[in-house]
Amino acid sequence: MKEPAARERMIARGLEVLSEQGFAATGLDALLKSAGVPKGSFYHYFRSKSDFGLAVLERYAEIWDRKLCRILHDPTKRPLMRISNYIDESIAGMEKFDFRRGCLIGNLGQELGSLDDALAARIGDVFDSWAAHMEACLKEAVESGEISCTLDPKLLSQFFWASWEGAVLRSKVKRSIAPLLQFRDVMLCLLRAAHVSGSTAPGPLSDQ
Repeated sequence: MKEPAARERMIARGLEVLSEQGFAATGLDALLKSAGVPKGSFYHYFRSKSDFGLAVLERYAEIWDRKLCRILHDPTKRPLMRISNYIDESIAGMEKFDFRRGCLIGNLGQELGSLDDALAARIGDVFDSWAAHMEACLKEAVESGEISCTLDPKLLSQFFWASWEGAVLRSKVKRSIAPLLQFRDVMLCLLRAAHVSGSTAPGPLSDQ
């Protein structure tokens, strides 16, 4: 069933604002005005600001799940190339919005102390989902010989997202893609360097 237009506008604007300034700093009056929605309509669709934040979070999670499926599970690309493609596409997104927007999940994650339990728990679920996508990709990398079978894909996936969120925040603060490029180069270098010596792993990264 199609969502009412007013609710959609609020969620769409919420995606933009929460990605830029986080939850606590987002004022409902300014957000509703920019979305062209009267304040009375807000409480028709949402019980509270936290309920609104959860709806925005769900929408963001849906968008990112589709993105991760498209890139990290692309059967036409080798696993490490998929990871490189995800990073590069995200870098392009940071540049597109002139470093005003970070990761909405990362923004909210830094405010856990001020969020209600439902919102905090859902943030954890989203991070777990992202880790599962990355873990599956890294398992393929192990199975294909691209990285060492001694590396733990689950641990690597958690390390990837923890490091990535830090790089995104630093990139936003510095208004530069340099931290993201550094993350990409170090992460991929470490993964490639760790493959088993003498294995049947493919050569340098390419489009295949």
